[in-house]
Amino acid sequence: MGEIVQLKASDGHELAAYVAEPHDESRGKPRGGIVVIQEIFGVNSHVRAIADGFAADGYRVMAPAMFDRIERNVDLGYDPDSVTAGRELKGRMDWDSPLLDIRAAIDALAGLKIGVVGYCWGGSLAWLAATRLDGIAATVCYYGGQINDFRDESAKCPVLMHFGSEDASIPMDAVEAVRAAQPEIPIHVYEGAGHGFNCDQRGSYDSGASATARQRTMEFLASEFA
Repeated sequence: MGEIVQLKASDGHELAAYVAEPHDESRGKPRGGIVVIQEIFGVNSHVRAIADGFAADGYRVMAPAMFDRIERNVDLGYDPDSVTAGRELKGRMDWDSPLLDIRAAIDALAGLKIGVVGYCWGGSLAWLAATRLDGIAATVCYYGGQINDFRDESAKCPVLMHFGSEDASIPMDAVEAVRAAQPEIPIHVYEGAGHGFNCDQRGSYDSGASATARQRTMEFLASEFA
């Protein structure tokens, strides 16, 4: 179980963040820091569980509340009304100001090698963090629907991407366009998996794809943090 802290972005905006510390204090210094970037549902129980999971593996984890700029304490579920609400919130956001909040989370983890891991909307933001922000050692993007819009940008750190073959919101031709633009980036496509396959609170949850993606993510982070 983590705690809520307050961060301040470079433009003066104050935002909340969920912080999870390594579970085993005997490990000493954390293996690194991970910034977890939310879906369109806020820093909800799923995002907090992801953060806790990384913390259990020895990382200090911070999940900034990306919607605090327009609405605070967003914590949505996955029912149709929540999906509508999340899409409305995302539609009110630009692409630049969230990067200031990600920067604030990176700075709060100073002294550690930093990884950024994003899901859904956060997957696209993770890609932009990799291309536009300094000080990141590795980035992992889960089913980022807008990555294709920015596919020609150049990453400043190693990147790993995960997509589902049956993702109705991210057609495979978009994934292949990203692959063609970024041939050096490992892009894994999980057969039969849909959008949000990593989330065990969604009907699209795919336990096999989720487990394999997490194993690949952990191996990737460990190799880049070594």
